[in-house]
Amino acid sequence: MRLTARFTLLASILLLAACAGRSPDPQPLPPPIQSGAAEDVLFRALGLVGTPYRYGGNNPQSGFDCSGLIGYVYRDAAGLQLPRSTRELIRLPVPPVPRQALSAGDLVFFATSGGSQVSHAGIYVGEGRFVHAPSSGGTVRLDSLSSRYWQQTYLDARRVLVAGAH
Repeated sequence: MRLTARFTLLASILLLAACAGRSPDPQPLPPPIQSGAAEDVLFRALGLVGTPYRYGGNNPQSGFDCSGLIGYVYRDAAGLQLPRSTRELIRLPVPPVPRQALSAGDLVFFATSGGSQVSHAGIYVGEGRFVHAPSSGGTVRLDSLSSRYWQQTYLDARRVLVAGAH
């Protein structure tokens, strides 16, 4: 798919998702996508929106949990084999990313079970939004980091797609 067609598709998806909920607070735009791998991860993740959630799931046919979604997207789109659990993902020896410097393809981590222990993760897609597989009975979806819930549970972010790291 040509680059302009991909960006048109992304803009359409983000526009439709924005119509479904409260508008996020204005945020600076993320830096442009730096590599083809980041772009591939972005579009693969967005293409899985609507796939059913399944605890332990790691493929589109059976469904995904949060770390299964991340592993599948990075393996399929970037050829990277990532650890299976959120605890292992947050400990990857890759650069941490300040929240205000997130780029498409970064992993975002949350403590959804209370405390400060990581229990959930997603893939940042830009404009303050991320794709994740949130919970039983749900589907892979696009959410805003500016929502109160995600602001309160946000822990950290990591940049897996680092130039020269793979």
